[in-house]
Amino acid sequence: MDLRHRAPPTAHDGAIHHPNRGKRDSTSTPSASSPKASDALPLPLYLTNAIFFTLFFSVAYFLLHRWRDKIRSHTPLHVVTLSEIAAIFSLIASFIYLLGFFGIDFVQSFITRASQDAWDVDEAVSEPSPTPSPSPSITKLPPADCSMISEDDEDIVCSVVDGVTPSYALESRLGDCRRAAAIRRAALQRLTGRSLEGLPLEGFDYDSILGQCCEMPVGYVQIPVGVAGPLLLDGFEYTVPMATTEGCLVASTNRGCKAIYASGGASSVVLRDCMSRAPVVRFSTAKRAAQLKFFLEDPLNFDTLSLVFNRSSRFARLQGIQCAMAGKNAYLRFTCSTGDAMGMNMVSKGVQNVLDFLQNDFPDMDVIGISGNYCSDKKPAAVNWIEGRGKSVVCEAIITAEVVKKVLKTSVSALVELNMLKNLTGSAIAGALGGFNAHASNIVSAVFIATGQDPAQNIESSHCITMMEAVNDGRDLHVSVTMPSIEVGTVGGGTQLASQSACLNLLGVKGASKESPGSNSRLLAAIVAGSVLAGELSLMSAIAAGQLVNSHMKYNRSSKDVTKISS
Repeated sequence: MDLRHRAPPTAHDGAIHHPNRGKRDSTSTPSASSPKASDALPLPLYLTNAIFFTLFFSVAYFLLHRWRDKIRSHTPLHVVTLSEIAAIFSLIASFIYLLGFFGIDFVQSFITRASQDAWDVDEAVSEPSPTPSPSPSITKLPPADCSMISEDDEDIVCSVVDGVTPSYALESRLGDCRRAAAIRRAALQRLTGRSLEGLPLEGFDYDSILGQCCEMPVGYVQIPVGVAGPLLLDGFEYTVPMATTEGCLVASTNRGCKAIYASGGASSVVLRDCMSRAPVVRFSTAKRAAQLKFFLEDPLNFDTLSLVFNRSSRFARLQGIQCAMAGKNAYLRFTCSTGDAMGMNMVSKGVQNVLDFLQNDFPDMDVIGISGNYCSDKKPAAVNWIEGRGKSVVCEAIITAEVVKKVLKTSVSALVELNMLKNLTGSAIAGALGGFNAHASNIVSAVFIATGQDPAQNIESSHCITMMEAVNDGRDLHVSVTMPSIEVGTVGGGTQLASQSACLNLLGVKGASKESPGSNSRLLAAIVAGSVLAGELSLMSAIAAGQLVNSHMKYNRSSKDVTKISS
């Protein structure tokens, strides 16, 4: 099949006479002279479509009403009047037309393609080859991708390129997610003129992400997964999976785990477990908005609101409602437990139930949005830093002087001084919001990606304050991380993908806990905090010992040119 994108002929091209062109003059183009299936219609296509659409629905409505009246009056349905016979024939005729209408563009594409192919052959024989001029031509697929497209799929690729078939509808029309991804990928390369070679297509279960994780896939990105540990936390050992492309990160975290293990392990406490959602509503006056605030914060109304909220899920349990006002606008921050799910959808459904319920007593309440940013999701916010969101966790360990010296290659006094001047004072000077740490987001992001969490929630989940203090007469180091808003889940979203599910299984927190709902997600949050503790301990030691630059030059630099490595 000829896939060339042929530019329209110029006036000079049209001036060259050829006997086989018949009446085609200098102003004609293939698209202008080619026949169209819609030319057979007496009216313009859009008017014809409008008439038959109106006719179809009108007679359908008429017949349904007539049949309803017959059923009520016990009149046999097969007894029809002249008007009903006409309506039935009109319904059939309009249905046949509408059914055939969807094939007009399909037939037209064949007619146009056949005409253009004939002209291309005719001109190739009779005319000298024109000098190629720069144009947005459709490029051919790289050899690696050509083999992925069958002849049957080639027509669909052309249909996507021509804009006839929407790219987003391929999965629903084909019923084959992998085939849809391959076709979309081929069409994308032809439209952009750029190769996707190096972006893998094979080896991924595209059915697993349909309607859940990613729309319009064309492949998947490979991120290496390393492991740090064992992390000795609360008397149990965990091997922590970390997905990252930053050299030295896994090695550094692993060293922190070694120091914690050699000192007897770390301990953690989950202080709070609640997800939040805060809609914004508006009234005509600030006084009316204040009345809603008082109503929601009244303890006497909490049981009723909880009953309405909790019916959205068997795991959702309302914990509290906190209201803030800005003029006549009210921001209602609902917090609830969500079992082993991260819980954004769960809490949103509960909030919607309460908003519908409140319309009875506050009919003048105008719901502006289900989220008013007082939640606050995927943004650094003081409300999360102070009140917490998701899991609030504190994790601590005492590192002995011997381990500090032999494993971390520094001293207790140096770590305490560096922590005060860097993580506390330096962050305060920078105006940090929840960023009183060395690199908590590094570890949080790596664990999040490996275990199928939402990477964007790394923003608030990385809120962390790292504390270091000399204990036992200054010989040993007490180190802790306090993280008020770790947002994780072990069910839903990306946690159900094969690779991410395997990483959760490695930690022993795969899926929902049947014995104690919510315990798996709380344990995952504690492991994240423990991993951050290890990462903080190791990086701070490297900085205190002056090893940071040397270690990165050793582990985060490569002389190998990966672009020359064949796949």
